[in-house]
Amino acid sequence: MSLTSILSAEAIENAVKDCEAPESFCHKKFFQLCGLSSKTPKEVRDVFQILDEDNSGFIEESELKFFLQRFVPGARTLSDAETKKFVSSADENSDGRIG
Repeated sequence: MSLTSILSAEAIENAVKDCEAPESFCHKKFFQLCGLSSKTPKEVRDVFQILDEDNSGFIEESELKFFLQRFVPGARTLSDAETKKFVSSADENSDGRIG
């Protein structure tokens, strides 16, 4: 399964372009622009599994750093500050990863 089987390639491209500038990534805006915000819980889980590169059941900071590249190869990496903010927004038990 690929991200483009769940999200439109055009929406993904637009979402990645929106956060090309350093320190401009906002996960809520990105999810809205790429269409993830309007997907079913199953589709969101499917995207989560694609992003969980090591199949640990969690998305760690090391995986989030390359988050944009999972959507568009060659996209920029997230900064440490962006990555930490992203993790903390969804880290319900403060273990440093998203489950």
